[in-house]
Amino acid sequence: MTELNPIAQAQQAAAGVNQTNTASSSESLTENFDTFLTLLTSQLQNQDPLSPMESQEFVSQLVQFSSVEQQIQSTQAIQALLNVQAALAQLSSVDYIGKYALVETTGSLLNEGRAEWTYQLPQDATSTQLVITNEQGATVGTINGQTGAGDHRLVWDGKDTEGNDLPDGVYHLEVVAYDADGERIEDVSVLVGGRVTGVELSNGQAIVEVGGMQVPASRIVRLREVPPDPVEQPPVTDPIDDEEDEPEAVS
Repeated sequence: MTELNPIAQAQQAAAGVNQTNTASSSESLTENFDTFLTLLTSQLQNQDPLSPMESQEFVSQLVQFSSVEQQIQSTQAIQALLNVQAALAQLSSVDYIGKYALVETTGSLLNEGRAEWTYQLPQDATSTQLVITNEQGATVGTINGQTGAGDHRLVWDGKDTEGNDLPDGVYHLEVVAYDADGERIEDVSVLVGGRVTGVELSNGQAIVEVGGMQVPASRIVRLREVPPDPVEQPPVTDPIDDEEDEPEAVS
């Protein structure tokens, strides 16, 4: 008599459906389930009339049959709930439009000789250098940064180390800070702020447009309402000393 090994494979696939890719696991589970039905039907049709399947064994296989069916239905229901949850999260991102957002990204758009970043030092530093690179990765400016712990704002005038005006585009900031022991300080955050002007969905992920940059909505760390007068937009960071509001000079 044919042994129903596929049922064990189906149960293993069901147990691992949340640990691997849901779609492929569900497909594997369904295939094993279909195989189980085929073998069970064949087993019933070809059993020996003089020695039919024991009722206990038959009931056991029916219980397994029901268990696998429930696991398939549960997997499909869970996936449907996850899809709904993802759709709702993406839809809620539309509410970001028009708000002022601070996002975690190193890239900032240089426009008409002005680009801004916020960098956060987790502790006091003995020295801080702000390295600005273009989209090709070439260093175009090195600036002496602030050394105190907390938020600091950099307003860059778009000039390179020789004082030449650079073209508009995306530039990146790297913060190189060292502590009193000469060790490089890790976990320095670089943020960029701006008005959210658009939201789009890409590969199931919400992408927001902030200050001319497109970044995943998951990188937003702060949202604020924008006052009616754009001149009175909230600062990129919390209030900072007046001397830090001035553009830091290129060294």
